[in-house]
Amino acid sequence: MTGDLTPSRLHPADAARTATIGLRTRPTRALLSALGILIGIAAMIAVLGLSESSKSDLLAQLDRLGTNLLRVQATEGISLGAAQLPKTAVGMTRRLEGVREVSAQVDVAANVFRTDYIPAARTGGLMVKAVDTRIIGTLKGTVAAGRFLDNVAARYPEAVLGSVAAERLGITDLSKRPRIWIGDQWFSVIGILRTLDLNPDLDRSAIIGIPAAQIYLGSDGVASTIFVRTDPGSVDRVLGLLASAVNPQQPDQVQASRPTAAIEARAAAASALTQLLLGLGAVTLLVGAVGIGNIMVISVLERRSEIGVRRALGATRRHIAVQFLTESLLLAAIGGTGGVAAGGLITLAYARIRGWSVILLPRDLGAGIATALLVGALAGLYPALRASRMPPTEALRVV
Repeated sequence: MTGDLTPSRLHPADAARTATIGLRTRPTRALLSALGILIGIAAMIAVLGLSESSKSDLLAQLDRLGTNLLRVQATEGISLGAAQLPKTAVGMTRRLEGVREVSAQVDVAANVFRTDYIPAARTGGLMVKAVDTRIIGTLKGTVAAGRFLDNVAARYPEAVLGSVAAERLGITDLSKRPRIWIGDQWFSVIGILRTLDLNPDLDRSAIIGIPAAQIYLGSDGVASTIFVRTDPGSVDRVLGLLASAVNPQQPDQVQASRPTAAIEARAAAASALTQLLLGLGAVTLLVGAVGIGNIMVISVLERRSEIGVRRALGATRRHIAVQFLTESLLLAAIGGTGGVAAGGLITLAYARIRGWSVILLPRDLGAGIATALLVGALAGLYPALRASRMPPTEALRVV
C-alpha cells in the first residue's frame, strides 16, 4: 500500500536563507546592483524633503508678511501727461472700504554719501526715500539697531538706513551717532532696518521723513508708491478699485499689484522644479531596475547547477521562483533603505545651510521603501520565472 505523498513546502525562513546565497557569495556585485536603486531613491527623498522644507519656509514667510498688502505706483498709460500719482492719491485710497492701513513713499532726487568729500557721480547705487512713519508697520518691517522715524524725527535731518545701504556705507554701530551726507545737508543716522522682503528699494536707501524731504531737500512730497493693507477678504475687490480711486481722470496711469505675488510665483516655480527632479529620480530608478534585472539574469545562468540540484532534491518551480524573486527584493530593500537614509541626510544638511525647517514626511519615507521594493519585484520577475522553468536535466548539464 502506497502512502500519500506530502507536497514539498518552502518555509519563509528557508526562502530568506536561500535568497541570500547570491548576496553572501558575491557581496560587491550585490552592492553595485543596489547602488542604482539607492541613488534613485535618495534623489527622490531629497527632492521631496527639500521641496517640503522650502515650501514650509515660503509659507512661513507669507504668513509673516501677509498676503493682504497691495502696492500702487504710477505707470505710463495711454493718456497724455507724465505718469505721476496725484497729490490726493493717499487720501482717496484711505476712503476705500476694506482698507486698513495706507503708507506713502516718495522718491527724492538726492544722493547719499558717507562724507561730503565724495564726488556726486559716485552714488554707490544708493537712493534716498522719504516715507511716512506708518510704513514700517504696513510693510511689517523690523529695526536691527536704533529706532525708526517718529513724528518728531520725520521733521528733522534724521535718517534710517536700509540693510544694504548700511552695509555699503560701513555703518553698523550707532553709539557714535554717525552722520551721512544727503544733498547739501548732514543727516544723523538713528536706525538700521532689517531686510524688507516686500520692498527691496528701501534696503538700498537712506530713509527720511516726508516733511524733512520737503524742508531740507526741496521735495514736493508727492507719493511715488503707496502701500495698502486691506482686510483679508477684500484684497481682490480693493485691487480692482485702486486705479480708479487713486487717479479717477487717468486710471490707466496707475498700476496696482501684490508684492507677495513674487513669493507665490517662486513657490509655483519650486513646485514645477520638484516635478522635474522627481522625473529625473524616476529615470535613475529605471536604470537601477535594469541593473538588478541584468544581474539576476546573469545569476540564474551562473547558478544553473544549484538550480538543478535543488530541483532534483524536490524543490518545485514555485520554490525556485520565490528564491530568486526574494533575492531581487533583498537587493531593492538594501538600495531603498540606503536611499532613504542618504536622501534624509541630504535634506537635513541642505535645509540647515539655508536656515529652513527640516520637513521629512513619514509618508515620503515609506513611499521610498515601497517604491524600491516594487521596482525590485518587477526587475526580478523575469529572471525568477526563467529560473523556475529551467528543467533539472538542462540545469545539471555540464557545459
